[in-house]
Amino acid sequence: MILSQKCQYALRAVYEITLRQQQWPVKSTEIAQAQDIPPRFLENILAQLKHGGFIDSKRGKEGGYMLADADRDITVGEIIRFVQGPLVPVHCMVEGYQDCTLAGSCPFAPMWRRATDAVLQVYDHTTIRDLITEHAAARTSPPQP
Repeated sequence: MILSQKCQYALRAVYEITLRQQQWPVKSTEIAQAQDIPPRFLENILAQLKHGGFIDSKRGKEGGYMLADADRDITVGEIIRFVQGPLVPVHCMVEGYQDCTLAGSCPFAPMWRRATDAVLQVYDHTTIRDLITEHAAARTSPPQP
């Protein structure tokens, strides 16, 4: 599965908003600059994330964006599913998909399920805060020989 650029930008936007929790609200221009996201594209993504209940906004001169629920741990999987759809390697793994002539007897189905489970394990058990913590630790650790 390849994540779309839009999905990557959405993840980076939520990351930046979470990272700057002590500075809320965060202006979209600051998010765009810090995460190298085209500002016009970012506005659409932020609106979508707000509609999805991940973030909230405050209008005005001192306005910007913040998490909708500061205590909630948002997972990478939640954002990916919201922006891009199901986390599956092939279309036939999507619930309700019926256009496969091998449905019920596909020799690849067990492997597709294992691949899906492996991806879900990583994305659904990694929070945005986990990424912030990992990145901070990597920046303070001495380089490995």
